[in-house]
Amino acid sequence: MATIHFDNLGHSYHPHPSKPTDYALRRLSQEWEDGKAYALLGPSGCGKSTLLNIISGLLVPSEGRVLFDGLDVTRCTPEERNIAQVFQFPVIYDTMTVYENLAFPLRNRKVPEADVDRRVRQVAEALDLTADLKKRAQRLTPDAKQKISMGRGLVRSDVAAILFDEPLTVIDPHTKWILRRKLRQIHEEYRLTMIYVTHDQVEALTFADKVAVMHEGAMVQLGTPQELFENPEHTFVGYFIGSPGINLMPCTLGGDHALVEGIAIPLADRAIPNVGGTFELGIRPEFVELTRTGTAGAIPVQVVGVDDLGTSKLATLRMGSHTLKARLSEDQEVPALDAAIRFPTRWTKLYRDSHLVS
Repeated sequence: MATIHFDNLGHSYHPHPSKPTDYALRRLSQEWEDGKAYALLGPSGCGKSTLLNIISGLLVPSEGRVLFDGLDVTRCTPEERNIAQVFQFPVIYDTMTVYENLAFPLRNRKVPEADVDRRVRQVAEALDLTADLKKRAQRLTPDAKQKISMGRGLVRSDVAAILFDEPLTVIDPHTKWILRRKLRQIHEEYRLTMIYVTHDQVEALTFADKVAVMHEGAMVQLGTPQELFENPEHTFVGYFIGSPGINLMPCTLGGDHALVEGIAIPLADRAIPNVGGTFELGIRPEFVELTRTGTAGAIPVQVVGVDDLGTSKLATLRMGSHTLKARLSEDQEVPALDAAIRFPTRWTKLYRDSHLVS
C-alpha cells in the first residue's frame, strides 16, 4: 500500500486555461494516508472521475504531480504504479471459472500456486463466492459477476492502492448494502489503501474513513462522515450531505448575530467582522429546535406540514418568506398554532460566498 500525495495538482482540457471554470480538476495539494479508505463523492461532472483517472495513471494531469510514497508517478502507467482498479461494469472472463478469474491477476505475476490458492479462497470467502468457485462466470447473475470483478481487484495484496469507480451501480439495493459491509470488513482486516468513487452519499459515508466532496472541479471538503455532517465547510457539502440537506437563508450581520428579514439569530459569543460578500445562515434540520411561542429566544413560525417517516418526523416550517425543515423524534408533539423554533449557536453556521466563516 502507498501514501498518495497531490502536489499542486490540476487538470484542464483547455490548451490555455485562464479561469477556474476552465479546469475539470481545480488545483489541490493533499496527502492521503497509507492504509486508509477514501471516497470521492459528488454529482456527475464534478471532477471525481478525472481525479481517479489521474491517480490510476489513465490520465496525465496538465499541472502538478502525483507521488506514491514520495516517488513521482505522474507519468507512470497504471502497471508501473502497481494499482488495481474495479470499474462500474464487471471486467471478467466469462469462459473461465470463478476460481480462474480470481487467480488470473496472481498467476499473471508468477505468484507461487500455493499462495494463489490461499489468496483466492480468502477473497472468495470474504465475498461469499466459495460455493461458486467451480462455476463458469457466464452462468452467474450480474451481482455475482460484479463480486468477481471486485475480487480480482482485492486478490492482490501487493498493490499500491485499489480504486473503485462506482462499482455498485448495477447492484440491487440489498446486495449493495451487503457488499459495502464486506468491503469495509476487508479494509479493516487487511488495511488496504482504497479509493471509492460514487455519487451516492450513503455509499461514501458508510465505506470511507474520509470523504472528499467534489463540486464544479474543486474538492470543497475532505473529512470524516461526522465532520461533513456536523461542520460542512461549504454550502454544497451541507446541501449534498444529509436528507434533506442543510437549511440556508440569506442574511446580513449585526455584531454577534445574523439578521434574517430583520430577525436576530445569535451566532457566537464574539462579534464577527462584516468584511463584505454574500452571507448565508445555515443549520441542519436535525439541529433545529421546535418549541412554542413565548420560549426564551424562540422565533414564531408557521407549521406547513409534517411527514411521518416511521422513526422520525420531518416538519416543514415557514419563517417569514423562508421554508425550513426540522427533523423531530417520532414522539415529539408538533404545535398547531403557537409553534416557534430556536437556533442552537453550536449548530448555526455562517457562510460567506458559500464558504464557512470560522
